[in-house]
Amino acid sequence: MASSTASDVLVETLLDWGVDTVFGLPGDGINGIIEALRTRQDRIKFVQVRHEEAAAFNACAYAKWTGRLGVCLATSGPGGIHLLNGLYDAKLDGQSVLAITGLQFHDLLHTFTQQDVELDKLFMDVCVYNSRVMGPHHVQNIVELACRTALAYHGVAHVTVPVDMQSQPVSAGKRSKRNVPNHVSDLMARSAQTASDEQLAKASEILKVGKKTAILAGRGALDARNEVLAVAERLGAPVIKPLLGKGAIPDDSPYSAGGIGLLGTKPAQEALESCDTLLIAGSTFPYIEFYPKPGQARAVQIDVDPQRIGLRYPVEAGLVGDTGKVLQALLRQLDYRDDRSFLQQTQEGMKEWNALMSQRGTNSQKPMKPERVAYELNKLLSDDAIVATDSGTITTWIARHLVMRGNMMFSCSGNLATMACGLPYAIAAAVAFPGRQVVAFVGDGGLTMLMGELATCVKYGLDVKIVVIKNNSLGQIKWEQMVFLGNPEYVCDLQPIDFAAVARGFGVSAFSVDDPAQCGEVLREALSTRGPALIEAVVDPHEPPMPPKATLTQITHLAESLVRGTPAKGKIALTIGSDVVREII
Repeated sequence: MASSTASDVLVETLLDWGVDTVFGLPGDGINGIIEALRTRQDRIKFVQVRHEEAAAFNACAYAKWTGRLGVCLATSGPGGIHLLNGLYDAKLDGQSVLAITGLQFHDLLHTFTQQDVELDKLFMDVCVYNSRVMGPHHVQNIVELACRTALAYHGVAHVTVPVDMQSQPVSAGKRSKRNVPNHVSDLMARSAQTASDEQLAKASEILKVGKKTAILAGRGALDARNEVLAVAERLGAPVIKPLLGKGAIPDDSPYSAGGIGLLGTKPAQEALESCDTLLIAGSTFPYIEFYPKPGQARAVQIDVDPQRIGLRYPVEAGLVGDTGKVLQALLRQLDYRDDRSFLQQTQEGMKEWNALMSQRGTNSQKPMKPERVAYELNKLLSDDAIVATDSGTITTWIARHLVMRGNMMFSCSGNLATMACGLPYAIAAAVAFPGRQVVAFVGDGGLTMLMGELATCVKYGLDVKIVVIKNNSLGQIKWEQMVFLGNPEYVCDLQPIDFAAVARGFGVSAFSVDDPAQCGEVLREALSTRGPALIEAVVDPHEPPMPPKATLTQITHLAESLVRGTPAKGKIALTIGSDVVREII
């Protein structure tokens, strides 16, 4: 029987940590690791991607969807470099990801050899743990620690292995005297993750004396739905959800005020503008301008990471721990608030907002509005659907028209807000949950960047439905140039692509729609198709993603951009005047 190699030890260690899926692309810098995966393919699945950036997105999304460790693998030099964008997505959204890369021959580093990139140095900023294998007896120690650290600190760990060491038999390596065999273990110790009694008492006192309490529930509250709703009911508090917390409570809950930020709702923004008490539950929503003005509201924050307490808004009580556990403890100290006027005010606002969204979603004008596509899609989703979206105007459409219900899951690139993540996110969902409905709602700009991953869908027969909103524009950038800067739109138009034809070239079933009257039926047919399918929805390129409450400055900048020579300014002005006036006022 052949002696175990360093790569064998690496893969066995992954198996010890419960890893069953690795996303990546083979290369000569990781041949030893690929061989170890091949000989264990009955226990660990390797998903071959078409671009390493997608593998890192896959790993990040896999961690988001499952709560487990996401793993990606890339070769030395350029392959490892390609991982970085997806790894930063994981870092900024606090996801547990392990990246494994190859390194050139250990005795040729620093000699200008081929692909001589020291990836451990390159990855220093993105990682919570980062190490280079120094020999076959080093592998188990650092891979164990890499898995443990990524999971414990909700971040990116990286292990890079020189290519010559990957196939080196463990028996041929020399173990140092202090490296006692089997001195490490795969036990994952968890902290109690509960706040101190002192801070709980202080927090409950602050919440008790408040009259108008708002709850900001982020991604840290995704597993605390019952607790968030119980606190909201106890305090008569509307729940505002940053994008990554969209699934924290159902959108049809009487306590939901919807999203916040540029793609949020007007009632949510008004609740934060007028509250006197703020409970931040598992969120560090980055847009500080949408929080209450400092000094307006007394604040309590719950976060598993003490570094994030008071990061966005000054708080008087910091509750460090798991959101669900802390809310359970807090509930025991809170009284029922009889005055429901603040909540009722938000509920009335949500009725008006939902009516507006329904009006937008049923608009039958041509060219077809992108809201119509999101609205029709929402009606066809099952209660356990998994929806991934990309970054751009499409994020606004799906954030406002996707009604979270049942066991639905939703995610996107949060703090990094990178393009190209939507399809890889959906692929990871389909790999993790093969029996569930999975939809990628993406823009033409983002899809084009990693369109090769359509081949991944076909290769593995993944039941992914891709809805691509085609407006032939980098829409978000276009409107930022106009609304925030007052500049004419420039270099945002995209060369049109026939996405349906391209999809068919990959072997993906494809559909096209540009008529709002047919949109729902086309989506229904596509969603019922077996295997991967793409729906190209051709929409009005001049439909603006207006903020929930447009400011006078934004309106002025938009007018300035039109006057200064924005292309198609007449059509844009007509669209705004006839279709968005209610959002502006």
